[in-house]
Amino acid sequence: MNMHEPEISVPAALHDALAASRRAFERARMPGAAERRANLEKLERMLLENQPDIERAIREDFGNRSAHETQLLELFPAISALRDARRHVGAWMKPQRSFASMWFLPARIEIRPQPLGVIGIIVPWNYPVLLAVAPLAGALAAGNRVMIKMSELTPKTSALFARLIAATFAPDHVTVINGDADVGREFASLPFDHLLFTGSTAVGRHVMRAASANLTPVTLELGGKSPAIIGPECRIDEATEKIMFGKCLNAGQTCIAPDYVLVPRAMEQAFAAAAQRAVANLYPTLATNPDYTCIINERHFARLQGYLEDAATRGAAIVSLAPGGESLAGTGKMAPTLVANVNDGMQLMQDEIFGPILPLVPYDSLDDAIRYINARPRPLALYYFGNFDDHIQRVLNETVAGGVSVNETLMHISQDRLPFGGVGPSGMGAYHGRAGFETFSRMKPIFHQSLLNGLWMFKPPYGKRFESLVKFLLK
Repeated sequence: MNMHEPEISVPAALHDALAASRRAFERARMPGAAERRANLEKLERMLLENQPDIERAIREDFGNRSAHETQLLELFPAISALRDARRHVGAWMKPQRSFASMWFLPARIEIRPQPLGVIGIIVPWNYPVLLAVAPLAGALAAGNRVMIKMSELTPKTSALFARLIAATFAPDHVTVINGDADVGREFASLPFDHLLFTGSTAVGRHVMRAASANLTPVTLELGGKSPAIIGPECRIDEATEKIMFGKCLNAGQTCIAPDYVLVPRAMEQAFAAAAQRAVANLYPTLATNPDYTCIINERHFARLQGYLEDAATRGAAIVSLAPGGESLAGTGKMAPTLVANVNDGMQLMQDEIFGPILPLVPYDSLDDAIRYINARPRPLALYYFGNFDDHIQRVLNETVAGGVSVNETLMHISQDRLPFGGVGPSGMGAYHGRAGFETFSRMKPIFHQSLLNGLWMFKPPYGKRFESLVKFLLK
């Protein structure tokens, strides 16, 4: 920079980027279906052509993450979301028309989807590509301009994604902002037409507070303590393998990973033994295994270690599931770990764990398990394992969660035809598929009056005719 040029502040640069995006939107407020499909196709092609670089950047940011895991957990669902949006956007854009209520016939009504304008997306570190692209797919399908704030905890992935987006879209169409937490706070305070944040409940409160100054509508994809319930009739080995698979992917650094397991008291030891077998089958070794992910950084590693130390001092039993008692010292990895004899005073029973630690909570009856869940903040995900339909229906009907998988973990998030979102402390709003299109659209309600209508009968001056009509309407 020339020494005589004034340095542009971060807030000014962010506001300038928003203003440029808003001007671009004003020039083309209603892009057609063909243009939207082309934008989605460009984004898909960007991901496919740069797959090796994306996998490498994510691996380096984590210290280690399997390229196969990135393909399965990020690239596949991101590309699936783009293809689903491209396939259906023409139908989603069509106004939904109907007749007006009986007393207003022959008037017509419609709901017309309309782009909101400029969408802000704040991306977390745990799945940096998927959680940027999935909401971006919905925002582009809806015809918007988009600004994306990537996480500072994945600097290589964030920098790569910024370069790829800049090479694919005009800066007033899609732009990526990188920077530290202060930049993130400034970003959240911008007057977007809609803001989507994915991250922790604690940070979500700050984001919502910042957005409220501008009355910016928000979609908050948060987290919380997602329970897995082992039904008394389930096949313990099969259920445990699925739970440990869901817990060990990305080393548990997943917002919908099982956070604790409710297990029938008589099956607690059987679950622990089955968990040991499942981990050994999935990961015969851990220290040098490229399939097992590192904890993202030292601060998060220390946080997880602190949970275990706090639990141990409060009487918990800590059971490492490292095959053969293998040491992971100096690897940046943490072994899958069960924690028994837990109580609510332990920090790991209060916070979302976000790591490969799995508390076991024994219960005596399904009523007890349901009461335990309902006594706590509503989770982002819930998993039930069992084969009795009456038990399944009870859990589905008597608990509230953002999403549910029955006899599986995680898979509900991969369904493009299911909205994804939390409830209460685990989030608000939803996206994915058509739900994402509608989140980033103004679903404008419109009433079309007919030239021939009877509304004149309800206008003043009021008299006996009006009273007779109202009396008839109120029967």
